[in-house]
Amino acid sequence: MIALVDMNAFFASIEQANNPLLLGKPVAITNGLVGTCIITSSYEARAFGIHTGMRLREARQLCPQLIQRPANPVLYAKVSTRIMGCLHEFTPDFEIFSVDEAFLDLTHCQNLWGPPETIGHLIKQKVFDCSGVHCSVGISGDKTTAKYAAKLHKPDGLTLIPPWEAKAQLASVPVTELCGVNKGIGAFLAKRGAFTCGDVTRLPISVLAQRFGNPGRRIWYMCQGADPDKVETSIKAPKSMGHGKVLPPNTRDRNTVYMYLIHMAEKVTSRLRNNAMQAQKFLIGLKCQEGWLGDKLKTTFPTNDSKPIIKLCKHVLHHSWQGQGVFQVQVTALDPHPVKGQIDLFGEDTSKRYQLNRAMDLINERYGAFTVAPMPLLNRSTMPNVIAPAWKPYGHRQTIPDTKPKQRTQTNKKVYRLNGDW
Repeated sequence: MIALVDMNAFFASIEQANNPLLLGKPVAITNGLVGTCIITSSYEARAFGIHTGMRLREARQLCPQLIQRPANPVLYAKVSTRIMGCLHEFTPDFEIFSVDEAFLDLTHCQNLWGPPETIGHLIKQKVFDCSGVHCSVGISGDKTTAKYAAKLHKPDGLTLIPPWEAKAQLASVPVTELCGVNKGIGAFLAKRGAFTCGDVTRLPISVLAQRFGNPGRRIWYMCQGADPDKVETSIKAPKSMGHGKVLPPNTRDRNTVYMYLIHMAEKVTSRLRNNAMQAQKFLIGLKCQEGWLGDKLKTTFPTNDSKPIIKLCKHVLHHSWQGQGVFQVQVTALDPHPVKGQIDLFGEDTSKRYQLNRAMDLINERYGAFTVAPMPLLNRSTMPNVIAPAWKPYGHRQTIPDTKPKQRTQTNKKVYRLNGDW
């Protein structure tokens, strides 16, 4: 018995729970007060046709009374952490799927909590008691069917699909409705006459296996309500680790683009250090009107220091960018791995940089991110960080702290020069 717990319009619901004046009102969350793109919206706003990714100006035309609220990632992380802690009380077999979703394997807990419907109501009440927000719950015999069930009766719904009924209930469902089946896989199946889950089950499993390997085999079973994927109780090692940020539209000023790249390089390397990891291969990207520009580059040695990454950013600016308008930047470590306990024989002496980074991390951990930062970042964007959908309250996916930094005693900006480095 697998349950999928899905928060309803999570960020907007938290804002409404914290401010009763917003209850029942159309609310849109943007990245800061200057943000123009809607991150998410309340169900009252969605009733007007407002959706994630819509521009605020367009949304106000559909709903003039729309209330804009700036995103508060620290608060969202704190509430998510609290909810996940409460859910963990139901079962040790627990997987945080995203910032607002979690799988619970209740197979061995049924005698403790009761039948599926009783457990579902207990989960919903527990979530509301600890957070003040509602959730939808889907319960079935596998992860994919449970996730599909959770979205059938939103908001504040509870849907049960017994395992012995899953195949029949999924038969007429479009295969692209299942989690993990993207448009590319859907197009591949459509060419073979498979549009619904029932159509897929009539294909030989080898058709998907030859094209997609084990993920293809899993999709074949998913369409029958028999997803073999188990609830993952541990966080897998990261295959990549990156940060990106949206710029003011059509930015052409080199110094501004460079500042944003430095900002992302500092965020990536700080996150690498926090998780005792380093990397040697990096993707430096600039999103322009015609698509992404940039390159995959390597540092001389594996590193978690921003200095060599910033050199790669300069290389991309000088060799890949011709002054086109930039809309977004991205810096990603492509091969993160644990830091070795010994220095490379022919590596450079980085002890001073290590001490500098260590001191900077400790200060920023206590007083807030970028309290100490490279001088070019003093005039960086005031827009707050956006909490990633894959955020988790621990491990390498904890990109937003779950508590606010301590109050600083002095707010004036000061610039210091340390060993020749700003």
